Amino acid sequence: MLKAVLFDLDNTLIRFDELTFFENYVPKISRVFSDIMPPDVLLERLLLSTKDLMRNNGKISNAEHFMNSFSRGYEQHREEMWGRFLRFYETGEFDRFQSLVTAMPGARDVFSRLQQAGVKLVIASNPIWPQIVQRKRLSWAGLGDFRFDLVTDIENMSYCKPRLEYYQQVCGMIKEKPESCLMVGNDPVNDLVVAKIAMKTYLIVDHEGVSSALELSRSIRDDSAMEIPEPDFKGTLSGVLDAVESLLR
Repeated sequence: MLKAVLFDLDNTLIRFDELTFFENYVPKISRVFSDIMPPDVLLERLLLSTKDLMRNNGKISNAEHFMNSFSRGYEQHREEMWGRFLRFYETGEFDRFQSLVTAMPGARDVFSRLQQAGVKLVIASNPIWPQIVQRKRLSWAGLGDFRFDLVTDIENMSYCKPRLEYYQQVCGMIKEKPESCLMVGNDPVNDLVVAKIAMKTYLIVDHEGVSSALELSRSIRDDSAMEIPEPDFKGTLSGVLDAVESLLR
């Protein structure tokens, strides 16, 4: 019996070109740290520290793991730098990035009907952003007023996709078994790998045609040897409702 539906965010609930986003993001975040870290060093640290999150072993939060890597050699500024990240995300300047994101049509209807079905709802976005960013991105998707049983972020998780431990941690937090859940996402590696622990999967195809959509995601992981199962379901975001209905029977 289906108990919970997990959703990826990028190019599942919002249309989002990663390269365009980061080409705009890096110059602005560089200015936030200009008195501490040169822009070229900051860019290198951002990429390396994000990639390093894939090696977090669950003993500390992703936020701690990221900052341990990002602040190496700048340890005296560690707490101040984390604070600056958060303050930047709270500002209107970060809010301007909403213009680079498009809400996926029909998302509100899908979530409204899933709420009526009584299943738990999880935003299982790769936890590389703080909670405040995830919440803003959900509002950009038109879902800011929905109640979710869990939204994964860099502060509350200790693993990243595509590691199976990430999904096991999610299941532990919502108190459901993997076989009672459905994962909905657009990335065959990050989102379909969970089938290996018996979770049902739905591959979203609404994102097709968005250039560079997965290029940065692929650059921070090594999936060359991964065998990815075929999805149980495949289709548009609105088609998730039919999949859920079939799993509730």
